[in-house]
Amino acid sequence: MQSLCQTELAAAHGGDRAALDRVLRHSRQHLRRYAEYHCVINDVEDAVQESLITVSRRLCDLRLVECFTSWAFRIVKRECNRLKRARCQWRHEELREEILPPAERDNLELRRDCAAALESLPAHYREVILLRDLEGLSIAELAAQLSTTPETIKARLHRARVMAREYLS
Repeated sequence: MQSLCQTELAAAHGGDRAALDRVLRHSRQHLRRYAEYHCVINDVEDAVQESLITVSRRLCDLRLVECFTSWAFRIVKRECNRLKRARCQWRHEELREEILPPAERDNLELRRDCAAALESLPAHYREVILLRDLEGLSIAELAAQLSTTPETIKARLHRARVMAREYLS
């Protein structure tokens, strides 16, 4: 979003509807790319749409136009987190309705919690952890399959596990 013209942004901030439209169109692809790292894949488009609506409504409240990029990214991240919480709340409502023996209920709840934790991960982290821990691929095989370096795979795997642990605790 660095190529976004400051005069265009200032005009949108001042209330120019055409400039606002151009700013939103220009920002959309960058916000989508950012949302792909922070949202569940099914929620990316919803998060971007809601964020663009928020940006269009609140741009006039922004104190410094120079802070637009970080402000817009924070809005996207906040929207991704809101959608994750809504998704998790829906899953827990579903668990209450099921009637199972206590031993099976504990096992089912653990499996659902783990599935929800994996689903809450961004796609690139979820893919690495599933291929490594469920498919049993080595780091070298993962790097070859995902066309990246072993160091990148190790970092993603570590971050994915940390994020999953945080979700479960």
